[in-house]
Amino acid sequence: MDFLYNINIQFYIIAYLIGGIPFGLLLSKYFAKVNVTEAGSHSIGATNVLRVLKQENPKLAKKIAIATLVCDILKGVVVLSIAKMMGLADATLWAIAVLSVLGHCYSPYLKFEGGKGVATGMGVLFFMLPVETIVGIVVWAIAAKTFKVSSVSSLLGLLALVFSSFVIHPQINNISTHAPVLIISFIILYKHIPNIMRLIKKEEKRVV
Repeated sequence: MDFLYNINIQFYIIAYLIGGIPFGLLLSKYFAKVNVTEAGSHSIGATNVLRVLKQENPKLAKKIAIATLVCDILKGVVVLSIAKMMGLADATLWAIAVLSVLGHCYSPYLKFEGGKGVATGMGVLFFMLPVETIVGIVVWAIAAKTFKVSSVSSLLGLLALVFSSFVIHPQINNISTHAPVLIISFIILYKHIPNIMRLIKKEEKRVV
């Protein structure tokens, strides 16, 4: 068990456990008495929180959805910020980023179920690759306004981020590989497979 005294391992565990905190579920249960994992897409993310809660209380739904979005973004960023302040290497920071997203998507508190990883992924990628993430956010915003389908805008934003990362940083500083970006993207894409199937069947719901 000596490996647990390694600061990198400690941060990996912390990143996964904090990433797994289901803020959407907790906030919805506490403030609206609704279990969002039992309705809509069953996701703990802000989109499903908004979709489920707005049926009963639209104003409260928006507030809880925004709070969920902010918390899901910050839970990866906070761990990364502390790790960077402590002088951990970029390779360690990237591993923390990946584990934060993994924790959100496969939460240890929800029998390894979870959200789609978009907000947490956006947070950690903005921390590590701010310019590329801004490009992704701009594309996401345009797609959201145009198509009004959360999964479409999220995936297009992700694609733009990945593409721009290869253009802006052909060799990512200090690690010389795009593997962490591709792993995070794969996790998010994999979690969107049900949405992609609904898109193919023209059954995916619009966000209105």
